[in-house]
Amino acid sequence: MHGNVLELAMDISRITGEKIAGLEQIMLKTKMLSINARLEAARAGEIGQSFSVVAREMGTVADEVNAMSAELNRAMNDNAARIEQAGREMMLGMRGSRLADIARNTVEIIDRNLYERSCDVRWWATDSAVVDAVESPAIEAARHASSRLATILRSYTVYLDLWIADATGRIVATGRPERYPGLTGRDVSREDWFREGIQTADGDAFTVCDVAQNPALGGADVAAYATAIRVGGEPNGRALGVLGIFFDWRPQAQAIVTGVSLSDEERAASRVMLLDARHKVIASSDGRTGDTFALKAEAAWGHYAEGRKLVAYGLTPGYETYQGLGWYGCIETSAAL
Repeated sequence: MHGNVLELAMDISRITGEKIAGLEQIMLKTKMLSINARLEAARAGEIGQSFSVVAREMGTVADEVNAMSAELNRAMNDNAARIEQAGREMMLGMRGSRLADIARNTVEIIDRNLYERSCDVRWWATDSAVVDAVESPAIEAARHASSRLATILRSYTVYLDLWIADATGRIVATGRPERYPGLTGRDVSREDWFREGIQTADGDAFTVCDVAQNPALGGADVAAYATAIRVGGEPNGRALGVLGIFFDWRPQAQAIVTGVSLSDEERAASRVMLLDARHKVIASSDGRTGDTFALKAEAAWGHYAEGRKLVAYGLTPGYETYQGLGWYGCIETSAAL
């Protein structure tokens, strides 16, 4: 619709310019007729004097009309340029707002996904097999817990692995020992997910860490969630250890940033990203991650033009009990589309 308005304004300007040019041609002919009439009046001598006065007046009127036409033409050109600029700004603003909505929706989708991860970790930490592994530590209890974690992983394919650590930070059971061997007995007491997980206030609390590579999981990018495993699996029970779950970040996030609703032209000229709170690129439609994007966010949602680029962004609003980590959805595209 806005494109049609701009085209209409430009058509009006073009048609008006054509009419002014036509009027100038008529006045030029009138001017020439006036000159010819004055020449003929001069040849007629005294008899043509009165006609000469009329001819001079015709020339004066033609000059005045030409001057008015030139002024009108200047005004129309100036207004047409202003209308065209205003139209382009309006179209850019509408497009920027639409892309900002898409950017915010992108980060909302991932946060809804990660909210489910926070539910998973709190639920599984109360599983009797998980609790027994740290409440009544024994080889058989650890084997049973590992079997239980493996069963969960067969159904929840978005995870790379699930780990149970005791109160000292020693891993006692994992869900995929065949894929990631040698983890049992590993000391994770200094890792953020464990340190924050053991300090959670109750069974309703959890911790989540920013996306980072985990060397123990083949260097894969993971989002780690954790909560304390408590006596009897009770919400207010004493913390006996920590359950850590490791979300396979890259394929899940990549599917989201490449699946946004853009036209083929927009998609070819755009980079859709997820940024962490420090504006580090943690997912990108072009596959490039790890760089820091110079986002100039002045609000929770918006867009701005920078050179030949249009940047649209949206800050995570969180979802349910998941407050988010200050991440942004962001789209950088060509301003000329």
